[in-house]
Amino acid sequence: MIREAICEGVDVEEALEKAKAELGLTETDEYDFEVVQREEKKKFGLFGGRPAKVRVFIKETTEDKTEKFLRDVLNEMGLDDIAIETVPGEGTLDFNLSGEEEGFVIGRRGETLDALQYLTSLVANHNDEGYVKVTVNVGNYRDKREKTLEILGRKLAFKAIKTGKKTNLEPMNPYERRIIHTAVQKVNGAISWSEGEGAARHVVIGPDPKVKNNHRRGGYNNRRGGGRKNYNRNNTNPAPNPDRVPLNEGGATGLYGRIDK
Repeated sequence: MIREAICEGVDVEEALEKAKAELGLTETDEYDFEVVQREEKKKFGLFGGRPAKVRVFIKETTEDKTEKFLRDVLNEMGLDDIAIETVPGEGTLDFNLSGEEEGFVIGRRGETLDALQYLTSLVANHNDEGYVKVTVNVGNYRDKREKTLEILGRKLAFKAIKTGKKTNLEPMNPYERRIIHTAVQKVNGAISWSEGEGAARHVVIGPDPKVKNNHRRGGYNNRRGGGRKNYNRNNTNPAPNPDRVPLNEGGATGLYGRIDK
């Protein structure tokens, strides 16, 4: 990608300084330029004459452009001390943030971090060079969050089997909903789906209606004469539903990528 600025001045030097300032270049930045037209003085101080015109341009990589955007956003948030480690890869671009204000960067349940990643991804992919998967992370926060969601999904899946009731989770982005769906898939007797639109879209976990959950129908056997009830331990695992189709296996889709369920 090429960024350029064309400016006029009394002479070439003035036009060059104006173009550099427009691009935000410092004395240490590298750039190329060409003189579009040189200045001409007026004849007899009255007729003709023209200003100098200079074109300054720089070749900016996707990595440079995206990191600069992220840096500018953090600075506007008052987070000048947050350090950015950029790790480019084949079709990927990872930004690892660190500093004293890490908690502020993450935000409530990662909402600020997700927003930063989403905006940075838009900037990185505003080109004709192919899709780049962008990840913005603070330490190992995303790994911890994924593990927390997996545990939550399995816990609520077993709860649905035990109680026969569904549970509505809080609204989540498509990536986090996918983690929940995948965790629930691993528990026979429970299913998950999404409800709501836009920012209110959330996961619902409930019992699989196609699975016969024996312990709900009569896991307790009454002894003759009103004796104690015996719990049938063999009925704790419901028979799997052979028609159950896995939902949202995941894949390479990014944080705000498409999700159908």
